[in-house]
Amino acid sequence: MSSPHPYFASGPADGDGPDLPLAMAHRGFSRNGLENSMAAFRAAVELGFRHLETDVHTTADGVLLLFHDETLDRVTDGRGRISELPAEAVARARIGGVEPIPLFEELAKAFPDVRLNLDVKDWNSVDALAAAIERYGLHDRVLIASFSDRRRRAVLKQLSRPVASSAGIVSNALFVLLGPVLPAPLLRLTAGRALRGVQALQVPVSYGAVPVVTPGFVRRAHRHGLQVHVWTVNDPAEMRRLLDLGVDGIVTDRADLLKEVLLERGGWSG
Repeated sequence: MSSPHPYFASGPADGDGPDLPLAMAHRGFSRNGLENSMAAFRAAVELGFRHLETDVHTTADGVLLLFHDETLDRVTDGRGRISELPAEAVARARIGGVEPIPLFEELAKAFPDVRLNLDVKDWNSVDALAAAIERYGLHDRVLIASFSDRRRRAVLKQLSRPVASSAGIVSNALFVLLGPVLPAPLLRLTAGRALRGVQALQVPVSYGAVPVVTPGFVRRAHRHGLQVHVWTVNDPAEMRRLLDLGVDGIVTDRADLLKEVLLERGGWSG
């Protein structure tokens, strides 16, 4: 497939050669539970990763952070809901008791050549993220993701230039459930509105007992000009199986193992 947006470019820097599978480090790379910390992002970049997956939340006073959960409780020594806390209070929390929660601008500035897959976790972050993308000129470097299609579209609406984006849970469900039963033209009519502005379907291997990433799913996605990125895959055998199916990207907690798999297949772009 040709790359529909600069975010997806993964081939040689001189452009002489085919695009390679996207290797995305899920919340950076840390074997010690330091997810979404600058230490984890730095470790992934040092491995050679050019795509980092992360999440955004915003404090009560409008500071955009990189953090997955609504509350500090699970991964830090702090407590409380981020959207109800001032930035000063959140800044005192430590991931795993040792790493501060990064500001969005820290990551954007630290690795200017790295692309960011951004999961918009709350409505409070919509305006703050759009403003940050504009401020730092990140339009070619980001992909906007969210389980909520409405939240994703709300970010895109505020931007002066197009950015890459992936489908939310409703759009993905439409494509998964209707794809096998509708002819391509009818599927395009039915799901076209939901998938407007979308370049990628970011999905798990299955939703419960319902398989998602099948050969037919990958073929249909490609027929509609959509990339398929699969999360969160940590087993090398499963990585190989998915790559053999033709998926366009893998999101993993085990950046070290994904790199090994891609190297052995001649598909490493780091």
